[in-house]
Amino acid sequence: MTEVAAEPGDHRARSASTAVWPVRLGRAAGRWASQLPPVVRGSLLPALLLLNVVTTRPPRELPAAVIFTVVLMLPLVWRHRAPRTVFAAVAAAASVQWLLDVQLSADIALLVAFYTVAVHSELRGTLVAGAVLEAGGVLACLRWATDGAFLTPFVAVTAMIVAVGVFGVHVRANRAYLAAVEERAVRLEREQDQQARVAVAEERTRITREMHDIVTHNLSVMVALTDAAVYAQHRSPGKATTAMLQVSETGRQALTDMRRSLGVLRAGEPDALRHPLPGIAQLTTLGDQMSAAGLPTRVEVHGGHTHVPATAQLTVYRLVQEALTNSLKHTPAGTHAKVRIECSHEAVTVDVTDSGPRPPSPDFARSGHGVAGMRERSAAYGGTLRAGPLPGGGWSVHTRLFLAGSGVASA
Repeated sequence: MTEVAAEPGDHRARSASTAVWPVRLGRAAGRWASQLPPVVRGSLLPALLLLNVVTTRPPRELPAAVIFTVVLMLPLVWRHRAPRTVFAAVAAAASVQWLLDVQLSADIALLVAFYTVAVHSELRGTLVAGAVLEAGGVLACLRWATDGAFLTPFVAVTAMIVAVGVFGVHVRANRAYLAAVEERAVRLEREQDQQARVAVAEERTRITREMHDIVTHNLSVMVALTDAAVYAQHRSPGKATTAMLQVSETGRQALTDMRRSLGVLRAGEPDALRHPLPGIAQLTTLGDQMSAAGLPTRVEVHGGHTHVPATAQLTVYRLVQEALTNSLKHTPAGTHAKVRIECSHEAVTVDVTDSGPRPPSPDFARSGHGVAGMRERSAAYGGTLRAGPLPGGGWSVHTRLFLAGSGVASA
């Protein structure tokens, strides 16, 4: 017969296969055990220990061994609900077992109960339970050590106790960390949701304020211009035509401002280039518009305004626009208005006055959205709005916007 020599590679392959199959078997057993009901999984270890007792103990020792195995393992059913109580019960059973000189593999229940204490209790409780278990280990080694060899089993028992305690403390710390992370994630999610709601509410308030100022001002101007055009259509057709052209231009401006406020208008579009965001430079045009609508308005700007941010300039424009609109709506013909703006590097002062009387009506209590919106705009820059009648007649609106940050407006 011809013998075939084994190749070295075949030998290594067989060795690797022999070394791997226990790992695969363990993984398969773990997957199988994880699919079992909790009650079945919890009864596997007691069943194996009882089987070991029945098969290894002589008949005369069997009753005591079975009883102590059950007494040691049964309390573990409630170990998650009352870990320290269960540990005390198992330790007491083990003490009686030691007194009666019954040596059992079921003493592993002490380690399981100690691990549960370490997982669910603070460090002080874990140390106390560990000390109790260590004392029991010393007594067990003194009684059951073979051939008087105390040190080796003592070191082994102590190492197991320390390992179980450290592992339990690690699991408890890890669970606490994960709970803290989860709580933080939930809190951050809640805070982000609240911030999103606040942002939405602020955006709604901004849009509402802008829409009020735009619609109220432009409609008031358009109504006044239309009335003037109707009045002049027979006596002066040219003036009527000019008024109607101004009505058309005012309407286009209103549509552009509304689209911009609603976020529809994008930078670079023709309307955006033709109608940029209004600011202090556009107050003169606003005064001309109000004059054409029937409220002669003089605008004075003192100090350079190029350093004033665009948002602050828009706020100044809206404040003046709202004040002049109120004057146009609530004063008789022949009323004059004056706008005075003082710019510095620290603040912008706004004064709008008119010469018309105000009848004592609720409209002049300044409780509407217009004055409320002016107060909100002014407060955003640390200013306090004052609106009220002048001693010699007329109406005044005064505020100061602080450019460097919030502050208290001057009186």
